[in-house]
Amino acid sequence: MTDEVKAPKRVASVIINSLKGGVVPRIGLPYITVGREREIQALLHDLDLIADGGASFRFLVGRYGAGKSFLLQTIRTHAMGNDFVVCDADLSPERRLQGSRGQGLATYRELIRNLSTKTKPEGGALTLVLDRWISNVRTDVAAESGLLEDDPAFDERVEGRIFEVVRSLEELVHGYDFAKLLVRYYRAYRAGDEETKSQVTKWFRGEYRTKTEAREELGVSIIITDDDWYDYLKLFAAFLRGAGYRGLLVLIDELVNLSKIPNAITRQYNYEKILTMYNDTLQGKARHLGIIMGGTPQAVEDRRRGVYSYEALRSRLTQGRFAQEGLLDLLAPVIRLEPLTYEELLVLTEKLADIHAGLFGYERTLGDEDLASFLRIEFGRVGADTHLTPREVIRDFIELLDIVCQNPGVNVADLLASDAFAFAEPAEPGAREGIQGVAAHAADGQVSGRPATMPGAAGAGAAAGSAGASAANPFAEFTI
Repeated sequence: MTDEVKAPKRVASVIINSLKGGVVPRIGLPYITVGREREIQALLHDLDLIADGGASFRFLVGRYGAGKSFLLQTIRTHAMGNDFVVCDADLSPERRLQGSRGQGLATYRELIRNLSTKTKPEGGALTLVLDRWISNVRTDVAAESGLLEDDPAFDERVEGRIFEVVRSLEELVHGYDFAKLLVRYYRAYRAGDEETKSQVTKWFRGEYRTKTEAREELGVSIIITDDDWYDYLKLFAAFLRGAGYRGLLVLIDELVNLSKIPNAITRQYNYEKILTMYNDTLQGKARHLGIIMGGTPQAVEDRRRGVYSYEALRSRLTQGRFAQEGLLDLLAPVIRLEPLTYEELLVLTEKLADIHAGLFGYERTLGDEDLASFLRIEFGRVGADTHLTPREVIRDFIELLDIVCQNPGVNVADLLASDAFAFAEPAEPGAREGIQGVAAHAADGQVSGRPATMPGAAGAGAAAGSAGASAANPFAEFTI
């Protein structure tokens, strides 16, 4: 790794620790991003559409560990760098899209809590956004009018400009009260009234539990609820554009938790909320708003409990007749993530090896042949074609790097060649022979039905025996 692209130690530590723990790092993604160029380009096209006043809705579908969350975080980083406001939330039993016990509102609160901008990427940017809006208005008025800020006419001009922004919101659902609170925030800002500012932000965060409480403190007779929180996201998107941002991007992951809802009627209500969002964005009812949801194939395509169990969504989202393996339509609402190629994983392991060496201050000892041998062995494991994901590969590789770092005298080739590393424990007597057959099949240049074009043909994986499973289907007799 060159000095120009070397990750700082703080960033490197986050990358290594996050990936070892099986989670996506919130920072440092450009240092480890490989592949997914087509998917990223498709989503960046959506950002351009949002900035131009449109809206978009996408599903990212892939198995656990296939890279959904990684791609979501990559797009999040790109969006913030291009002056979008981004908010994200993971669904859970307590956070849904619709609920009668505060589950929908809980999702809204999580989204607003994670509101992020380029200057505040860690979240909690609501106050920053509101203050920037007022500051930008004051700057524009000063530049246009030539008035000084202590001139009484200056405040009148600023308030007039504020009303221009909020009037554009009043025609939207719940826009009147939203606009009223924006004006209330501005007047508190001008007067230095921190208590009122705090009360207004509390309302925007959806933390008022009763209308009576909101009426007593702020003079508004409405609060954000389970039923209408999505309307306020649309209001925020419109407001943010007026505040100088390019739009709002909403990222919702772990869609599988909706399919786990035991009550069928409750599940349908949640899928109905997805349908509302989908229709709003594609029909142009929402502006400057992008929504991306991540889920497993089962969470989306299961006709009994998944998104496709709601016929109105299934008929809109199901794949057409022309899309097939290798000919994907990345402009469709559903983007299905294909596995990373061996070449992409080889580049990724090289990046991780450099980052790990830089973090712990040692000279990297794993060469290209070692990396290729590691990947051949990983993909030569029984069941790798259907069960192995980038998450497991990365976790195994970082463990290997940790061992090599802490044991400088270890021979990497011998470690990779050991049975303890190369093979999973057979599920049944006699399965060892079949596993060896898989490894031999991989060494011959065909793993998981795809050509192994990595450099370094010689290595531990090539030394495995050739007995056992047939070349046609080496995994037929064995299970993980």
